[in-house]
Amino acid sequence: MTGQATDQHLEPHWKFFRAGGFDQVRLDTGHAMASLGTLDQKLWAALSCPTRGIELDPRTLDLIDTDKDGRIRAGEVVAVVEWAARLLKHHADILLKRQDALPLDLIDDGTDDGKAVLAAARRILAKNGRPDADTITLADVSGVEEVFAANDFNGDGIVPAEIVDDPALRSVIEDIIACLGGDTDRSGLPGVSNESVAAFFDAAGRVAAWAADAPTDPTPIADISVAGEALAAVAPKIDDWFTRCALAAFDPRAAGPLNRAEEDWVALTHHLLSPDEEGLAEFPLAAVAAGAALPLGMGLNPAWGRAIERLKAKVVVPLLGERDALTREDWAEIKRHVAPLTAWWAAKPKGPVAGLAPARIQAILDSGARASIEALIAQDLALAAEAEAIASVDKLLRCCRDLSVLLNNFVAFRDFYTRKHKAVFQAGTLFIDGRSCELCVRVEDPDKHAAIATLSGIFLIYCRCVRRNGDEKIHIVAAVTAGDSDQLMVGRNGVFYDRQGGDWDATIVRIVEHSISISQAFWAPYKRAGKMIAQQAEKMASARALPLPEPAKPAALPAAPAKAAAPPFDAGRFAGIFAALGLAVGAIGTAVASVVTGLLALPWWQIPLALAGAVLMISGPSMLIASFKLHQRNLGPILDANGWAVNTHARINVPFGTALTQQACLPEGAARSLKDPYAEKETPWPLYIGTAMAVGLLAALWKLGLLAKLWAMIPK
Repeated sequence: MTGQATDQHLEPHWKFFRAGGFDQVRLDTGHAMASLGTLDQKLWAALSCPTRGIELDPRTLDLIDTDKDGRIRAGEVVAVVEWAARLLKHHADILLKRQDALPLDLIDDGTDDGKAVLAAARRILAKNGRPDADTITLADVSGVEEVFAANDFNGDGIVPAEIVDDPALRSVIEDIIACLGGDTDRSGLPGVSNESVAAFFDAAGRVAAWAADAPTDPTPIADISVAGEALAAVAPKIDDWFTRCALAAFDPRAAGPLNRAEEDWVALTHHLLSPDEEGLAEFPLAAVAAGAALPLGMGLNPAWGRAIERLKAKVVVPLLGERDALTREDWAEIKRHVAPLTAWWAAKPKGPVAGLAPARIQAILDSGARASIEALIAQDLALAAEAEAIASVDKLLRCCRDLSVLLNNFVAFRDFYTRKHKAVFQAGTLFIDGRSCELCVRVEDPDKHAAIATLSGIFLIYCRCVRRNGDEKIHIVAAVTAGDSDQLMVGRNGVFYDRQGGDWDATIVRIVEHSISISQAFWAPYKRAGKMIAQQAEKMASARALPLPEPAKPAALPAAPAKAAAPPFDAGRFAGIFAALGLAVGAIGTAVASVVTGLLALPWWQIPLALAGAVLMISGPSMLIASFKLHQRNLGPILDANGWAVNTHARINVPFGTALTQQACLPEGAARSLKDPYAEKETPWPLYIGTAMAVGLLAALWKLGLLAKLWAMIPK
């Protein structure tokens, strides 16, 4: 019971804040961070993120990514937080400061791991000439790590060939790497480990035992190993050819198909040929015929020329003497004589080590190289504890600097919604069309990204960004959350500033259209109506435009064939067109008059209400739909399309969206001159307003009957 009470007492008192439409945990204390593993993962903002494409040190992310799959997962985040908390005092409050400096007195020396890290930190400071310093920085560790990694031995148990002084021993290590592949040393060089050395020498021992069991019968063959290899390379093909010849003797009709069909030969004739032609080795060794002898030179399939030549030199000539062809009886004699050799060669161990010459393998085994290499590996491993401690110091300092950043962009999106720091997925700021867009995310493929990101409900522009004075190129997607989209189009240019302050030439390459603002939705119906009227007017003007006269042709050219005479002017048709236009104008005028008459029929105080109702009827539905969509804007699909696993509906409402996209405005207190020397002629609005008021006054007098009384009072 006491233990349970203690555990409950140690449980953190979780605090949350509301932003983006969901509750987000506040990691304000080291104790809360250290207890992150007890927080229900359903309350996390994200459950995984990629290790690349975000604004955080890739080395830090690689250290957290323990399974090296290119993704940071919730379990790995919990593991690194608990690891760092175990090494630090005071519940890891230093992790909240986002600094790469660590006071030595905050390292918990009450555990074995803490003692090792503290001792390594003091050794690092001593190597940097600061033995009395009480604080270590990431710069101190980076310098030591570079020297340590480039040293002969670095504690990883891997020995590259480059650090071995003995040429013979270096050659053996190179053979091991060539056969089995190299393990990557901390310095980045390929090398050998205890596992690869043991695997190589075990395989070499099997090959040496096989070589020692070679046939000992007297034979004129000088090198039975080379002869066995030459024989094994062609024996099945020679057996195949003599079998084909036997079938041709059995039935002459088989000779044609056994020599391959004519279509197979035609398929080879459409391009340049060489002895290494793909598929040519599948053809017979030579022309198949009853009782034929296998040619060892002219008449041989060129794909097998080198192999047969080697067989002739190493096997045929030593056994049978010089021959230009090999009969069936000759081949049977060779097989009988080399049967022990064939059986021995078939028992050769398989694997890459068997590719080395038996003489080279025996020389390696006799040299005692295995013991020498294992001694070098042991010498390297003797520094493992120091190397591991230095790596731990480096990792701990990176946690002090980067872990709070990661947690406030992973467990919660605090940096994004509080805007005290930029979120790790914000790549920079895009300036375009008189506004700045702060929600910019790097993408690899705009088309693939847009297929998912369109579900966010956010107006997105994808830009190709090219580094000035360079060939470096990236793609970004920027969220436009304020203003309108009238001047945003593919091909429009802007400037993108990355997080390091570098500027890039940005060009829009794709647009995903959604509502941007309520004001845009208000004016949208009128803009659509104006655009439609302009298009119809343009079509009518184009339809009635007279064709231009063709230029006169030079007299030297032959006369063009006579064209059909232009149709006569159809007065009736044009009269009909003008009549239709008149009817349309009349109908519009009647409708306008009806509206004006209806308005004038209302009491004066109801006229503004009627006008407001008309405006609301036109713009209201568009504004209502836009408002609904704007309140559903979601950050998740933009990040999910980049490989994140967002665990909540992270909304971007209207006020927050307005903050993410800043529109151009004059600085506070700026002086402004309204005099424009090239301004267009001002419209006489006072005259228009006065005329409208006069018309309104006359209409009111007529409505009240006063106009008729005044008319009656005029003497006739």
